[in-house]
Amino acid sequence: MEDHRRRSQAILTALLLGLSPLASAQGAAQLTVTTDQTVAYVNGVATPFPAAPRLIGGRTLVPLRETAALLGQPVTEVGGQLQVGRLNVDPARSAAFLAGAAQPSGSVADVGGIVYVPVRLLADALNANLSVGADGRTLTLSALAQGTNPLAPQARFSTDKTTYAPGERVVYTEYAFDPDGADLTARRWTGRQEVFFQPGTYTVSLQVTNSRGLQSVPFSRTIRVEGQAVDTPLTYALRYAEPGDRFPDPQIRGYPLATTQPTFRENHPLIFSNSPEVPTQSGILYQDSVSGRVRLLGYHLNGLKTGARLHILARNLESSPVELRTERQGETAPTRIETLLGQVTLLDYFASTGGPTLTLPPGETVPVYASPTLTPGTGVNVMQDLVASGRVELTFLMLEEGLPATAQVAQQLPYLPHDGKHQRGTFENAVRGLRVNLTSLPARLVIGDGQVDPAITGVDKLTGQPQRLLGNYGVRYHLEVYGAGGTAVAFSPRGGLYRGAMHVQDGPLAQTIKLPRTGNAIEPDQPVLLWRTQSDRLDLDLVPASGSNLPVSLIFYKTNGLGTGVGYGGLFKPYQP
Repeated sequence: MEDHRRRSQAILTALLLGLSPLASAQGAAQLTVTTDQTVAYVNGVATPFPAAPRLIGGRTLVPLRETAALLGQPVTEVGGQLQVGRLNVDPARSAAFLAGAAQPSGSVADVGGIVYVPVRLLADALNANLSVGADGRTLTLSALAQGTNPLAPQARFSTDKTTYAPGERVVYTEYAFDPDGADLTARRWTGRQEVFFQPGTYTVSLQVTNSRGLQSVPFSRTIRVEGQAVDTPLTYALRYAEPGDRFPDPQIRGYPLATTQPTFRENHPLIFSNSPEVPTQSGILYQDSVSGRVRLLGYHLNGLKTGARLHILARNLESSPVELRTERQGETAPTRIETLLGQVTLLDYFASTGGPTLTLPPGETVPVYASPTLTPGTGVNVMQDLVASGRVELTFLMLEEGLPATAQVAQQLPYLPHDGKHQRGTFENAVRGLRVNLTSLPARLVIGDGQVDPAITGVDKLTGQPQRLLGNYGVRYHLEVYGAGGTAVAFSPRGGLYRGAMHVQDGPLAQTIKLPRTGNAIEPDQPVLLWRTQSDRLDLDLVPASGSNLPVSLIFYKTNGLGTGVGYGGLFKPYQP
């Protein structure tokens, strides 16, 4: 019996998903069915009807739930009994009652787990008009739709067409409303796509909820997709994708490398603290002395059994006062999601407009950073650009909660050993400037692979051991892209999961882009759109994100003609409400 119920529900669901706006519209619904035929016509629209009408005992019977659904009539079930209009049906006893009056034997039949009733009985229950065709097999039911709750909202939307070519953009205009002007707090779309690439018939439905918690009945429209394609998934994305959106391109690895040459930029070192990545006790993580401009990058997880904080201390090594200025800072803490550490820090860093200027008397120590409390297992990522007017010693410390970040405490702490897996050290040349010349498209630029883009080298000043910074985390890439007008730039993760950010300067336009806009980028053949360029020169700033995987590639595509349809089918649609 349970299998029969599941089968009946599956058929009913299929019917409901195949509806046009007819079932939810006010007014009459007209249903035409034919005995033993699996296609019905609802207001003239052909609709699959797997539970076909049957001739049983000399009477034509129709499936109760499925027929009611096509007519837009609600069916309720209480205590195993079904009610539609004035009709009550008890499937277990094969009994039917019309306005309380028992109906003759044979008025209820179970056909493959689906409840059937005589079509004339259902017409009487719904006060519907019933006509029979000349062949005696074709039946037409016309019934008024049931009234809806007058306080419930109403879902409404339209599309700019009813028939589309494969790859053609579908423009949806929603105009749902609430009768009393209450806010619509939720929208549930079913089957909605911005574009359909495969021919066929598709049903799109909308249901809305208002601030009182009342839901509308679903409102549906049917879309037909046929004819010659106007766009592929790739060309469609180059027209319409928003920055941060993913799109398919399996050809990326075959694109030639873009022509590049180094550019001179003022350079400075990177002090990187990432080993031990998960300290299990309070101690000194890394330490070195610098003067002038320096970038600090700390990435650690709390492996202590109690709360702890990451601190960065600066000590004046000069015999006169030193000014220490924060030019930029980005931070994430605390979190257990490692990919968040890098992305939020970069978004914070690119949005930063500077920080305080501290004056350090000779020999004095001041904190330049302190993280929030990290519960066990949570992490911190901090990136700072500092400028010191003289030589200062910079110390990264992990301190259990309650220990003050003072020079006296730091002098009593051990230097924590390298964990053998991650990097730490001082790395020169933490800015990598490249001029990119776009002579042929598409083209790609590889970052952080250690071969095409070599890893920077440095020294662990605590051990004297040479270090190679795999992935170039903390290195700021400044890319001057020439010949960029009429191109699109995309980002492809090549080493696994990636979640970061990039800053774009396109003539007067400047913006920081999340990579990707939501979730993680992980599929190499699903790049993330960054930007459609207006100017001939495009400036990009990228820092490989801590907690993400390298290498990555930047992909440059030609987009000239997308707006006018040259080579792309000629159906550009800019309007999308």
